[in-house]
Amino acid sequence: MRDVLVIGGNRYFGKRLIDRLIAAGDRVTVLNRGSASPPAGAIHLVADRDDEAALNSALGDRTFDVVVDQVCYTPRQAAIARRVFAGGRTRRYVMTSTIEVYEYEDSLVYEDTVVPVREDAVDPRTLPVDLQLPWHKPEFLDTHYGEGKRQAEAVFTADGTEFAYTAVRVAHVLGGADDFTGRLDHYAQRIRTGTPIAVPTENRPATYIHVEEIADFLFWTVGENFTGPVNAASHGLLTTEELCAAVARHIPAGKAVFQNVDVGQVSPFSFARSYGMDNSRATGLGFAFGHVQEWLPRAVAETLGAEAGRRGVGGE
Repeated sequence: MRDVLVIGGNRYFGKRLIDRLIAAGDRVTVLNRGSASPPAGAIHLVADRDDEAALNSALGDRTFDVVVDQVCYTPRQAAIARRVFAGGRTRRYVMTSTIEVYEYEDSLVYEDTVVPVREDAVDPRTLPVDLQLPWHKPEFLDTHYGEGKRQAEAVFTADGTEFAYTAVRVAHVLGGADDFTGRLDHYAQRIRTGTPIAVPTENRPATYIHVEEIADFLFWTVGENFTGPVNAASHGLLTTEELCAAVARHIPAGKAVFQNVDVGQVSPFSFARSYGMDNSRATGLGFAFGHVQEWLPRAVAETLGAEAGRRGVGGE
């Protein structure tokens, strides 16, 4: 039996991960601010992860084989976690990171090619960290999401870290009736009504992963020993047009109408440059990904449900 702490993880693929850990016989502790209870069978600790004293108090003398941090968004949060879990509190630390770490200069070399980006395009050991930026302000964090994750990775990988560490860089996640992002519904509403879908004039593809597959991947990672960043993405790329075609097939009489824009806000999952991630490190370590084209129809059906089809026939 492994002792696993999950920080956050109350919804979407986090709760699926917890279910998998419990089903495997692990002793699972979930730490959050108390806004939601964890799945049955998990131990519940309540603390604000931004409050170092409260976090230490909630953990007490507990130790863990693995910590899975689902909600580390800033270098400040990473610095607190690194101090709190030093001294033998955990053997391994898994941070859920994001494809958005490739948002900036390190990935631009791949802009005009079909070569997916590899982990070494963003080396957290070389990234500068600025703890004085206003990471506590939601509006700043919203516009610096990728940078916050990059700097959080940098904090964990700096010299002197006392536990094995890996960052799972998660592709765009699709699927599940509990998808809270509203991104597929954005397309469904426009396809249902024929409202134009704003996309960049040069609209490029991206990598995705199904909600169940990323839960499987994180569960697998808990039991592995590798360190450093790892890309988690299904095989294959999707364009906005392909994604909308899958949505349109789920909405009778629905039609995707695209509007190319050079400036201004575009629809979610439309990108002026490629967000393709190379998953060869993970596959080489032994994880078998599915192909995005195989699970995409199921993901759309799960998220939109039968309601989308009914509204497509009878109107809103």
